[in-house]
Amino acid sequence: MDDQPTVTRRRFVAGTGLAVGATAIALTVSSCGSSDSETTTTTESQAPPPGSTAAAGVLAPVSDVPVGGGIIVGDVVLTQATAGRIAGFSATCTHTGCKLSGVTDGKINCPCHGSKFNLDGTVSNGPAKTALPAVPVEVTDGNIIKA
Repeated sequence: MDDQPTVTRRRFVAGTGLAVGATAIALTVSSCGSSDSETTTTTESQAPPPGSTAAAGVLAPVSDVPVGGGIIVGDVVLTQATAGRIAGFSATCTHTGCKLSGVTDGKINCPCHGSKFNLDGTVSNGPAKTALPAVPVEVTDGNIIKA
């Protein structure tokens, strides 16, 4: 008699079903943590659209950044606390690294745990304890660019 283990059709089908089920669960769980599903209320731009007059490297025109507010452009928050005073900060929350969602009522908002930052990047409401890192920007010909 052969000492090789035998696999019945029932065991094979049951084993295959478990493997397929485990794969489906793993795919579902991995997609739940994806940051791609995060929604933002801020218009973001990465590069000027084809045919645009905006120069390469321009984050935004100064006119797009409201006085007393700000916008998020890619990985940078641009603020204008007072007219003509543009500042740039990382668009990543210092609490757990979530992408900031927008600027409303003079506060930069994190959707994950409710942290809020002032227009100068300092913490307004926690749980974040550290200010947003500055991103050097400058204004050239009415446009904001990374310095």
